[in-house]
Amino acid sequence: MRFSPTPRRLTPLLLTTSLLLSCAHGSSSTLADTRPRTVSLQVLAINDFHGHLAPPEGGSGELRTGSNPDGSPVRVKAGGASYLARHLAQLRALAPKNTLVVSAGDLIGASPLVSALFHDEPTIEAMNLAGLDINAVGNHEFDEGTTELRRMQNGGCHPVDGCQDGTPFEGAKFQFLSANVVDGQGATLFPPYAVREFEGVKVAVIGMTLEGTPEIVDAAGIRGFQFRDEADTVNALVPELRKQGVRTILVVLHEGGIQKGGYDGCEGISGPIVDIVQRLDAEVDAVISGHTHQAYNCVIAGKRVTSAASYGRLITAMNLVLDAATGDVVESTARNIPVTRDVEGVPEVQTLIERYDGLSAPRRNRVLGRLTAPLQQTNSQRWPSGESALGNAISDSQLAATRDAGAQVAFINPGGVRAEIDAGDVTYGEVFSVQPFGNGLVTMTLTGAQLHTLLEQQWEGSLVRILQPSQGFSYTWKASAPVGQKVDPASIRLNGEPVNPVGRYRVTVNSFLSNGGDGFRVFTEGTERRGGPVDVDAMEAWLKDHSPLPPPETNRIRRVE
Repeated sequence: MRFSPTPRRLTPLLLTTSLLLSCAHGSSSTLADTRPRTVSLQVLAINDFHGHLAPPEGGSGELRTGSNPDGSPVRVKAGGASYLARHLAQLRALAPKNTLVVSAGDLIGASPLVSALFHDEPTIEAMNLAGLDINAVGNHEFDEGTTELRRMQNGGCHPVDGCQDGTPFEGAKFQFLSANVVDGQGATLFPPYAVREFEGVKVAVIGMTLEGTPEIVDAAGIRGFQFRDEADTVNALVPELRKQGVRTILVVLHEGGIQKGGYDGCEGISGPIVDIVQRLDAEVDAVISGHTHQAYNCVIAGKRVTSAASYGRLITAMNLVLDAATGDVVESTARNIPVTRDVEGVPEVQTLIERYDGLSAPRRNRVLGRLTAPLQQTNSQRWPSGESALGNAISDSQLAATRDAGAQVAFINPGGVRAEIDAGDVTYGEVFSVQPFGNGLVTMTLTGAQLHTLLEQQWEGSLVRILQPSQGFSYTWKASAPVGQKVDPASIRLNGEPVNPVGRYRVTVNSFLSNGGDGFRVFTEGTERRGGPVDVDAMEAWLKDHSPLPPPETNRIRRVE
């Protein structure tokens, strides 16, 4: 049902009429007695937490809350699991029996070392303590595959590493949902929805992952599963829910959009979420979204649509007023609330974090080498070609680590680079933050023609993804050329020699790319595959061998207009 974005109010005429009717029947009841009984439901939402148990540092741990008179931004420190738990508790206290706490995916995966070292068990345990009710699985929940994801729900020790902290892992006390992730028989990986009842009114929460997940996760981990269209999946479930007497439907979806306004605004909302919401059945009342790490609070096609940035820096507090007789939503409001650090954290959550932090400290603080200057990520102002010093260093390390497999060139995808490294001593924790996925390296044979196809695939799809090449590989691309014709084949060179279209070249990439991740499908055609070390180990060895390491030159990719 579509809701009224603003509260419905009785006009003076209706108010007078109601009172007259009440008196005519000899009743002493008040106006409140004549109105339909309503039920208030509070929905608290987060998204894209990514295992950030400790307060995030730098820009990742800040929110822009306004502007100074000179136009400079006003920022507030935000995030941290113990603070998040405290803010959730304070909000829940406003409606202790009528509150639902949900996550719109990427609760785990691409996490800092304190969580990732223990296969994200600490994050699940922290969210148990924080009172999370539902998590709609995101793409990063699949980083270690569907079997491991089921272990996150059901518990049990890791099949290889065991129970690393010495205690059993009980799994999530909250429910994972995945309406559009189905196997060959059409069965969902997790339940498609959950139905909860509040003061006699049934509320359904449909949870799902973005349809494009197979393009951005390791294909080996999701083999046998399909990711179906989001809107079609929801619309097919609506009749089933109506038969159960459900008239309030919330969609918790790991897909999102982008807007230009503040963290509680909706200025020029765009992106996949707009099309999805516009195609949803009118019975859907609200959509809680994620994936883009953006914050917004919108009404699209008559539906409340929200997102709470990332890393636990915001909580969306949505309030729904439900008609107790019909179950319909009659009013909806929402606001995004910063998770400030000016409150006392929840002691049980902080104790959990400190315990895992202590267990990870010896490995995290181990110094691997030294940098003479920072290693920075791609930045269009610094490097308009799409190249970066950090990306080049990583690809150089991976080439060196796979020379024994005959590697001649290595590539790293920009999405596989998650942080920067400051100058000075470099610790294992810093290197892990850059590459937190634990991807193994794969060396394969591609032809020169396939290398050209690979480079052209950088511009396919909705996002440009410039691969970072290892030393000795170079090419030129033209910004004004159409997709599919960006790279001049004659410009592609390896160690100064033109790449022969029919020549055979040994190429190293991470396991994610080797299975066609990020849309680089040509890697699936590679032959003579040979596995190599884990990406973090390759970077560790590179630092040890080349310390003190200066940032590599960024002269491998040339852009022309």
